[in-house]
Amino acid sequence: MSETNKEQLQSTTRPGSDGRWTSTQAYAFAAFCLVLGVALGYLFRGSASPGTNTVAQASTQVPGAQKQAPSADIQATLAQAAVPLLDAINKNPNDYESLVQLGNVYYDAQQYPNAIQYYEKALGIHPENPDVRTDMGTAYWYSGNADKAVAAMEVSLKYRPGHPQTLFNLGWIKWQGKADPKGAVEAWEKLLKSNPDYPQKQQVEQYIAKAKEHAARG
Repeated sequence: MSETNKEQLQSTTRPGSDGRWTSTQAYAFAAFCLVLGVALGYLFRGSASPGTNTVAQASTQVPGAQKQAPSADIQATLAQAAVPLLDAINKNPNDYESLVQLGNVYYDAQQYPNAIQYYEKALGIHPENPDVRTDMGTAYWYSGNADKAVAAMEVSLKYRPGHPQTLFNLGWIKWQGKADPKGAVEAWEKLLKSNPDYPQKQQVEQYIAKAKEHAARG
């Protein structure tokens, strides 16, 4: 989870003595999400910094593929984390931060339809957020719907054309989900042009070379 997301967590409402997150609660929840993401090997998160987007592992993903299921303990923790967020949304259906965080909780629990539901509600309030839209698109990808995943990524790029996670994801989904290596190359070349200091530049260049070979084979 990026530092930006940690700051967002600290300003999010949840039940308490005054109905707000305390700094300790927010930091603890942010740390939990970070550890959970590493433990489950999640990729493609829109909110991740480029340095944490594990490009090298992306080749193991296919449309609708399920990563290792969270353990029972993790599932229970996620369910517990969802309770105050659901309560906050019941009190205020337009609580944007709680909608996003609840989407993240369901995403981490691999409950992708639920994650998509709350991401969509959040985007109805702030449609310009490329991180949320990229995460929603990735949830569609893991649900086996490459078309909706691509559509979400393309809308994200209308708001922020150089968003690195969106561009990486779009390239991967076009190549592996749509059998469109030329489209993948286009997205990844734009990624590197827009983000010349992209930490995984070498790996992305390797993907570009492989996609070009695929395109050449017809």
